[in-house]
Amino acid sequence: MDQPFPPATAPQPLAADEIHLWFCEFSASTGTRVQAQRLLLHLLSAYCGRPVGSADLDTGEHGKPRLAGGPGFNLSHSGDAAVVALAPGLELGVDLERPGRRRRHAELARRFFCPREADAVAAAEGAAREALFLHLWTAKEAVLKALGRGLAFGLERLEFAAGVPAQLLHIAADGGEAQHWQVHALSAAAPWNGHVAWYGQARTLRRFRLPPQVLAQA
Repeated sequence: MDQPFPPATAPQPLAADEIHLWFCEFSASTGTRVQAQRLLLHLLSAYCGRPVGSADLDTGEHGKPRLAGGPGFNLSHSGDAAVVALAPGLELGVDLERPGRRRRHAELARRFFCPREADAVAAAEGAAREALFLHLWTAKEAVLKALGRGLAFGLERLEFAAGVPAQLLHIAADGGEAQHWQVHALSAAAPWNGHVAWYGQARTLRRFRLPPQVLAQA
């Protein structure tokens, strides 16, 4: 069940079986990408108990950032908001999309999705079509980001059921076994649509909302 994102300050106690999701809406005065990076570094610094800068982040083979000695993490931003996922000893993927930022949903689904997914998007109408497209898109991207491969892996190489909650039906062999993927919606951050994903055992999700003034003062 979706839970709200209550206001909080970082860090929060992070247990070995938890994932923390931090959502933040930004001021329009600064570019979202810049503020999203500030959010990530603020949270990593808080959880690590030391200053963390961009130079401290390494990148994997496919460009996914990592922090030696720190928690696993992933960042996504869209519009004037961002979400960061944090967990100890876990490769995470998170994706956030604000409605209205994309067009031609049926065309994009036919180009990038599996045939049954594309058929479901084409059959939906109006706002339901956009909602289904974003539901599938963010679920797929979250898995690909957790893999550390991103879109280069291929959106068409994994298939979700066209329903809620997200259910991964199939993924290419180099993506692991579908039944071992955990994919959870971030719909409590409405109107944004998003998912967080990881491979392995279920974990407890804890959601927090960082007040923008905290980030401005950091």
